Amino acid sequence: MNRNEMLERLTSIDPAGQAPANEPERQYFYIAKLKKHVETVIAELGRKPTCCVTTFGCQMNSRDSEKLAGILELAGYELIEDENADFVIFNTCTVRDNANQRVYGRLGELKGMKKRNPFMKIALCGCMMQEPSVIEKIKKSYGFVDLIFGTHNIYKFAELMVATFEQKGMVIDIWQDTDKIVEDLPVERKYPFKSGINIMFGCNNFCSYCIVPYVRGRERSRNPQDIIKEITDLVAEGVVEIMLLGQNVNSYGKNLKEPMTFARLLQEIEKIEGLKRIRFMTSHPKDLSDELIEVMKNSKKICRHLHLPLQSGSTRILTAMNRRYTKEQYLALAEKIKAAIPDISITTDIIVGFPGETAEDVEETIDVIKKVGYDNAFTFIYSKRTGTPAAAMENQVSEEEVKPLFDKVLKTVQEMARKRVQRFAGQTAEVLVEEVNDHDDSLLTGRMSNNTLVHFPGDASLIGTLQTVKLKECHGFYYMGEIL
Repeated sequence: MNRNEMLERLTSIDPAGQAPANEPERQYFYIAKLKKHVETVIAELGRKPTCCVTTFGCQMNSRDSEKLAGILELAGYELIEDENADFVIFNTCTVRDNANQRVYGRLGELKGMKKRNPFMKIALCGCMMQEPSVIEKIKKSYGFVDLIFGTHNIYKFAELMVATFEQKGMVIDIWQDTDKIVEDLPVERKYPFKSGINIMFGCNNFCSYCIVPYVRGRERSRNPQDIIKEITDLVAEGVVEIMLLGQNVNSYGKNLKEPMTFARLLQEIEKIEGLKRIRFMTSHPKDLSDELIEVMKNSKKICRHLHLPLQSGSTRILTAMNRRYTKEQYLALAEKIKAAIPDISITTDIIVGFPGETAEDVEETIDVIKKVGYDNAFTFIYSKRTGTPAAAMENQVSEEEVKPLFDKVLKTVQEMARKRVQRFAGQTAEVLVEEVNDHDDSLLTGRMSNNTLVHFPGDASLIGTLQTVKLKECHGFYYMGEIL
């Protein structure tokens, strides 16, 4: 449904009636009810109340935030990017402890704003809220927060917002897990021409350093028909590029009543007329099949970019991380991908300083970086995450030991990436125009199929279109070009 159809749906609902039991009908009832409360606020303020959705973390969180924004906008809020708003929601990440600390710091800033604005409401959701210790800390030190919910019941947002208007005190609704997926709720997208699409939720991998399976629950895949319908509707609204999202897209479909591989799902999506580009992340190396490589090789729509997290090049450390592949297996997989798809760009994630990691282990990682030749890598110093097996491991590596090793890995990544990106100099490429350049408004910024950024002169009217661009100058990790 588009926004007008959703508004029409709301007009047929009596918010004073009985809430339906079935979803998503129940949530539309509560959106209508929330809309009534917002109308009361409008009468008192003399204007639409403002709201700000602040996202911490990954693409999954960004997509969830678009859903939150869609519900708020449909209920009558005006979306702004300033946290000095009438309603502020933090969609939190908890992959690293410093992400938690950032949220606490920002909450401290909101406390003063709320004192000055009697209409202000504050909500917290996302992965961080799935930790019991976090909830206790917020209850104790941040009692001015109005609403807390987690990752499993985000679809209940309107229902929970109504509760903040109709009852006193902090509303807390945290689920430990769920098998429920609710479709057809509002979404307010950041870009009109591209969109993320959840194809699955949760994770079954339990890497020893990662909190995600504990806060997002077990894997559950959406029905392929629902995914196809959503993408088809988005294309009808002008979307030309979609990003398929999951903690491990390669294991998509295993828990469906009629199992379907990720490769087969991609083939079905490729049939959608009007869709120009397909991206996906994240791919776990242990599940990347020959079938997927073949589908990517033969596709005209799947982007020539694969994010394939390595984490470490040492088999010993990979075992301790519970990654379930060896250095040799990863290298063989990367070689197979590059042989089948010579123009592929591979990016990765690397952790330096995992418990027990030595300089020799880091040299193994550097060896993989050189052999694979990544176009880019997200490189992190290991962050001890309470609640994960790695946090309890002996031989935690000190910051003094990690820093020079991390710097060496980062230097190698940057040197290799510069060489890889330069290989396109002088060629032409199809570029999706995404925005006016941040630093020079005479330039546009877009992305090649392999995710490389290109800046070139052009008019803002081209945003959202695919253009053929001559790649004239390589500047490290991006190109300067001109439209042909």
